[in-house]
Amino acid sequence: MTDAHTTTPGQTEDVARHLAASLAAGDIVLLLGDLAAGKTTFVRGLVDALGGDPDEVSSPTFVLVQTYPATSPTGIARVHHLDLYRLEGTVRDLRALGVEELVNDPQAVVAVEWPKDALATWLPQDARTWVVRIEADDGSGRWIRITGPGNGTNTP
Repeated sequence: MTDAHTTTPGQTEDVARHLAASLAAGDIVLLLGDLAAGKTTFVRGLVDALGGDPDEVSSPTFVLVQTYPATSPTGIARVHHLDLYRLEGTVRDLRALGVEELVNDPQAVVAVEWPKDALATWLPQDARTWVVRIEADDGSGRWIRITGPGNGTNTP
């Protein structure tokens, strides 16, 4: 588990870049936090560290899924960025979005904002799942807690 405190978007991206060094193709990153907590900013740092263009990263709230090319030497060819906020989270909703194919992409890292319980239906048994919790502090900062695979706490 990793805990970090950030006070700028750049620092939040740096925490994500640090996590990206531990990611492998097929990994799932579940992002939890209130609206405007910094989840998309975190994904921007992941994409940058994995060889993608961070300027292309935007919140997929209305399109629900964005895919960014990556050029990671570890075999990560793309980052799928899902935002499930607007969905009810039923298996039917997720199937219509194509989540099953996305989370089973062996050359991708999948970052999911607002993960829903039904998502567990399609997470591959051997997928390494990371949980990133982002919470605002009393000022303008954020606390970021990352729980990695194998810690027994990889569910939202």
